[in-house]
Amino acid sequence: MNAYAKKRAAGRILLLSAMLGLVAPRILPQSGPGVSTKTPIRHLVVIFQENVSFDHYFGTYPVAMNPPGEPRFVAAPDTPTVNGLTPGLIAQNPNSAAPFRFDRSHAATCDQDHNYTDEQKAYNAGLVDKFPEFVGNGSGSTCKASDVMGYFDGNTVTALWNYAQHFAMSDNSFGTGFGPSTPGALNLISGQTHGSDVDIAGDTVDQTVIGDPQPKGDKCDTRENLAMTGTNVGNLLSAHGITWGWFQGGFADCTATHIGSNGNATKDYIPHHEPFQYYQSTANPQHLPPTSVAMIGRTDQANHQYDITEFWQAVQAGNMPAVSFLKAPAFQDGHAGYSDPLAEQTFLVNTINRLQQSPQWESTAVIISYDDSDGWYDHAMPPIVSQSNTTADALTGPGSCGQSAAGSVQGRCGYGPRLPLLAISRFARTNFVDHSLTDQSSILRFIEDNWNLGRIGGGSLDAIAGSLFNMFDFDHPRAGKLILDPSSGEPKGDDGGDDDSQH
Repeated sequence: MNAYAKKRAAGRILLLSAMLGLVAPRILPQSGPGVSTKTPIRHLVVIFQENVSFDHYFGTYPVAMNPPGEPRFVAAPDTPTVNGLTPGLIAQNPNSAAPFRFDRSHAATCDQDHNYTDEQKAYNAGLVDKFPEFVGNGSGSTCKASDVMGYFDGNTVTALWNYAQHFAMSDNSFGTGFGPSTPGALNLISGQTHGSDVDIAGDTVDQTVIGDPQPKGDKCDTRENLAMTGTNVGNLLSAHGITWGWFQGGFADCTATHIGSNGNATKDYIPHHEPFQYYQSTANPQHLPPTSVAMIGRTDQANHQYDITEFWQAVQAGNMPAVSFLKAPAFQDGHAGYSDPLAEQTFLVNTINRLQQSPQWESTAVIISYDDSDGWYDHAMPPIVSQSNTTADALTGPGSCGQSAAGSVQGRCGYGPRLPLLAISRFARTNFVDHSLTDQSSILRFIEDNWNLGRIGGGSLDAIAGSLFNMFDFDHPRAGKLILDPSSGEPKGDDGGDDDSQH
């Protein structure tokens, strides 16, 4: 046994002894014994939000309407353009309704249809012209099918537009597949939606998840559920002795609620938004708390699954995990219906302001990403890198998402709709738009590459995922910070060293 292997074995013995109460726990290094990072980023925070297409939030970036009474946004003169909604595409759109701007006073909207099959039909073999017909929500007295064509600009999603001005964003990042929240969450941590232990009509096809079943055994479950087989990034991190955790609003109390944007009480914790709970190896089905703040990020009864309040306990104690996934309480996660962009903005800004003011900020990167598009219109046809031919597929015809190879995994038609993706860090490029092709599993690949974990294997789409490294400049870190107002999304001031102009 070499020296490194001996260190790892000794560390595991000590950790097991601590869990059994035989010795006092010894705090292991943040990135594990003998493990280094590929970049100066020693802490990654992935903020995983809900149900937004790229055009829905950034379609007219960087041009905002700026009506009186709303927060203003005026872009820097050298701001790059994005593949967005041009005046011509708005005026002469192939859909039965034209794209239109939601005013800030209309931040709360109805949830759209983001079913795996219906989303494929909306893209109509690349014509991208059937959104109102197949994913528009025309139910009730307040929802019209044409609402699916609506978008916000920098007067409502002001903070996100300001983050894009000061840091880096992508206009060519896609969901790994079509469909709702659970497939997106699974792709984030494993690059894989195949491997369910049961088939549930409407939620799976050929043991591949396409719907929103809940994780089997979670004490907060309220409906049909399943478990996933295979490997996720948590397994890789634990095997390398690297601290990590998923931190979700409401995890400590299944009954906790807030009033959502629709005026109704909404539970903070949503089981099918928690991907690690689907895997027995990384689940905390009884939602047990960590045995101490010192053990957050390390293996104990919580098994790396926490309430979001415990993330801040760890940060305050100087014990921030190397890799942290943050999931807002539902009323602030941006999901149309029970949340909205303004509630989401409050969560994002408060979180990022607080991170920038922590000692760990010097070595931290924040990724803001989304689980699915909610069906909101986006004009960019995704490249189809994963073909599928099941009864649930309909992209290029009934039962068809291209032509899959014989023996290939089915039910993973993708890439899916285009989604926002931002990188916020001292090392992020400034006012930069990345056009590299990426997807949700690119975040997984970033973790694998930065911490030298290797790949998931087993058919994970991390093997073909594009890199996020182009969004960073590790040779020229900035000194300043961008502190925003959580209500308006406008800058409150810069602490110096960052020569970005204020907007």
